[in-house]
Amino acid sequence: MAEVIAVTGKGGVGKTTVAALVVRALVEAGSGAVLAVDADPNLNLDTALGVTAAETVGDVREAGLDRSVELPGGMAKAQFLELRIQQALVEAKGFDLLAMGRPEGPGCYCFANSILRACVDQLGKQYRYVVVDCEAGLEHLSRRTAGDVEVLILLSDPSVRSLDTVKRVLDLVNELDTKVGKTAFAFTRVADGVPEVLKAAARERDLPEPMAIPEDLEVRELDVNGRPLTDVGENSPAYQAVKALLREAGVLEG
Repeated sequence: MAEVIAVTGKGGVGKTTVAALVVRALVEAGSGAVLAVDADPNLNLDTALGVTAAETVGDVREAGLDRSVELPGGMAKAQFLELRIQQALVEAKGFDLLAMGRPEGPGCYCFANSILRACVDQLGKQYRYVVVDCEAGLEHLSRRTAGDVEVLILLSDPSVRSLDTVKRVLDLVNELDTKVGKTAFAFTRVADGVPEVLKAAARERDLPEPMAIPEDLEVRELDVNGRPLTDVGENSPAYQAVKALLREAGVLEG
């Protein structure tokens, strides 16, 4: 069974950057096959990883609901959707990528979604790790499409206001009885470690002890120039911080 690592937090905290660096670290460790899942409809993880997602699970769902689409002879709808998901999978060096795409529209998607989730679950079993870049909201957690999570990475910008989003994520996980093995929490884009005022605010909200992912000029330069974030150097402060976070969560060996 794949080990699911979900990266979440409010918009703009750097979820896609961290998810891409997590994928880089897992591929570098060579512990098993990695599936990256872009669960944000804005589709940023593919470019961060240096690949292009031409089709999404949302596109597959629409095709499954389109009555004008002719199924290959003798093929059931479930088989058709499974085949299309396999075709939507982007294969890259060291990892594969699946983009979830846009959420449900105005029609009835229950049948298609139930099949798609079963297909995605089945696909995930082929990998050692599944890294999920969650959308800015809590859609995938609230609908439980993320399933059980072995490691939940919570991100916050260096502000007290952002901590409330992190707290809501944890409260929602508890309300849904979603199984989470370990929780890692980090402030992103901090200069010199986590300020004491933010550590105190995190403790007041019963959040895990925060780690720090520093502002990284090399990562910013790659992003500005549209280059894959996985091209970052081994000594990148942000990359080293992400690897430390994964070691703290027990994903990477110390």
